[in-house]
Amino acid sequence: MTPMDGVRWLDADEQRTWRSFLRANSQIEQELDRDLQERNGLTLVEYGILVSLSEAEGRRMRMRGLADSVIVSKSRLSHQIARLEQAGHVRRETCAEDRRGSWAVLTDKGARVLAEAATGHVTKVRARLFDRLTPEQSAALGEIMSALEVGALEPRP
Repeated sequence: MTPMDGVRWLDADEQRTWRSFLRANSQIEQELDRDLQERNGLTLVEYGILVSLSEAEGRRMRMRGLADSVIVSKSRLSHQIARLEQAGHVRRETCAEDRRGSWAVLTDKGARVLAEAATGHVTKVRARLFDRLTPEQSAALGEIMSALEVGALEPRP
């Protein structure tokens, strides 16, 4: 491709790296999602919701903060919370400070389901990602991911 309007097109190596990143990310997410559904009846997003709630003070979070934590839209979060509520894993509470807002709260049943799912999930994450890397590669990946996550909208100097 030729430069157009000042666009810095990806060269062949960058294109290979980008496409490899997309494939690996998609494959890992699909594999982890499928495994959680088969083992525990949870989607990867639902597992993430339970993890976020388990780590929050009082095992509860405002819905908006929870959506940001698991990187989903408010409408998708509402759908996932409804499923988790129906299963008895979470409950919603009205926010006394802001009647428009609500809290998602991890129930004892949800905590038990999370504990059961966690061992299989971490085993799968380790096998699919960390066991395939040397300690040096794992450290480098951690640094790279931190740079990408923090500077998502900021170009590197």
